[in-house]
Amino acid sequence: MKWSFVFIGILLFAIEYYSYVAVSMATKSMQPKFKISIIVIHILISILGWGGLILMRTMGPQFPQNIKAIAIALIMGIFVAKIIIMVLLFLGDGYRFIQWIVSLFKTVPQESIAADDPHRISRSVFLSRASLLIGGLIMGGFVWGTTNRYRYHIKKIKLSIAGLPDALKGFKIAQISDVHSGSFDNKAAVAHGVDLILEQQPDLVLFTGDLVNDRASELEPYLDVFSKLTAPLGVYSTLGNHDYGDYVTWNSDAEKKANLDQLKAYHKQMGWNLMMNEHVVLEKGGAAFALLGVENWSAKDRFPKHGLLKKAYEGLEARQTAFKVLMSHDPSHWDAQVKQMYPDINLTLSGHTHGMQFGIELPWMKWSPVQYMYKQWAGLYTDQDQHLYVNRGFGFLGYQGRLGILPEITIIEFA
Repeated sequence: MKWSFVFIGILLFAIEYYSYVAVSMATKSMQPKFKISIIVIHILISILGWGGLILMRTMGPQFPQNIKAIAIALIMGIFVAKIIIMVLLFLGDGYRFIQWIVSLFKTVPQESIAADDPHRISRSVFLSRASLLIGGLIMGGFVWGTTNRYRYHIKKIKLSIAGLPDALKGFKIAQISDVHSGSFDNKAAVAHGVDLILEQQPDLVLFTGDLVNDRASELEPYLDVFSKLTAPLGVYSTLGNHDYGDYVTWNSDAEKKANLDQLKAYHKQMGWNLMMNEHVVLEKGGAAFALLGVENWSAKDRFPKHGLLKKAYEGLEARQTAFKVLMSHDPSHWDAQVKQMYPDINLTLSGHTHGMQFGIELPWMKWSPVQYMYKQWAGLYTDQDQHLYVNRGFGFLGYQGRLGILPEITIIEFA
């Protein structure tokens, strides 16, 4: 623990040092009064950024949601921008260090461009200005991303399943995940998202966890909205890591339990069938398949392992259902347990990662920092006859926006 604080301290110092160096170098050729003014503004922005972070943590709930969204976006944008600046300038320092080492062993030829060329700028100044430009664009991007937090994107997937009964071909599942109702501030926008789901006319609606941030009461303003979700074969749901209330301080264990019991009751009130390590056999056109739902189970030590697949299977073998769908909130469950111990599960549906609400998704490229923590983090993954789909999340948490990774409604059609 001690060394982790030392590392964080060194990292924060490096972030601030390199951002100051970038501003100082970028303004090197300016008149002193302009240079000093820009440096002072930079220092004030840094103070406001760190001060705002502390203020958000201590007084966050008292801020109006719109102001809070912009403030968090600015704080995160400043922080990420400074990290980019630090990395670029650090690489520049590394390059100059290598040049210095090389110069010890051989003579480096002089550059052909005259030193007094008025149009010439040094590599350091260029790199500093470029890093500031990139950092500024990123900061602006985080602010713009707050406008995308209710921009629901429908992902349509046609999935071929080995041995799928003919009666289930064309069967449609609508999956949503990670609602995080405590982060919402626009009921009409959320209702529009529910309407988009219903417009797809799915046969079955599945919710894969994290209905709230911490407290069941966060859902109360949206009970009537999510109660509108219906499908011919019903709406089924599971719990995510946030649903247990592990991230807030409770007065007693009894209070924490009462909160979870209330959340379970809200699932029932909305007409959702909450699956707690159990299964149900569903039928369409005479073809039966098993839907299994487990509580949160994660291969990561910092998240709970309440899921019991063995319990969910109890009594299932006797029904002889060849086709199986599993709802499990955390996608790390797939590699750690599902593939190894339950090869008969055809499709696993997860969420949890949100795609980190930040990344790049293009036809030829998909990237997000969350991929360095989760091997399967967004979209469809296949290993032989088993499939995993990771939903990017319906809501948002922390950063009140979406930059590059939009909120998702998944429509999976069996083919």
